[in-house]
Amino acid sequence: MAGNLNFPGNEPQRIDIELPEEVAEGRYANLVMIAHSAEEFILDFIRIMPGLPKARVQSRIIITPAHAKRLLRALADNIGRYEATYGEIEVPEAGPPIHFGGPGGEA
Repeated sequence: MAGNLNFPGNEPQRIDIELPEEVAEGRYANLVMIAHSAEEFILDFIRIMPGLPKARVQSRIIITPAHAKRLLRALADNIGRYEATYGEIEVPEAGPPIHFGGPGGEA
């Protein structure tokens, strides 16, 4: 995989990006928790399973504030393109972000 990086005041640079097979398979997450300090943003991608009292962090990504802002812009751009193709993404206004339905778990 290859990509071009553009830095202000510099010519675009080509960079080869390696995607190991175990990473290419991806990890499913249905919740993200975000924390930050003056120096970094920490994104914990979590998978919640129905009926289980515990959730597990699938991946922790630590980025700089500038990269967090670039990620925000990139997500907004990609969501705009997605919605232009497939229609508006519906997000419930109230209630918990995830509802699995069905009976709860028992210990």
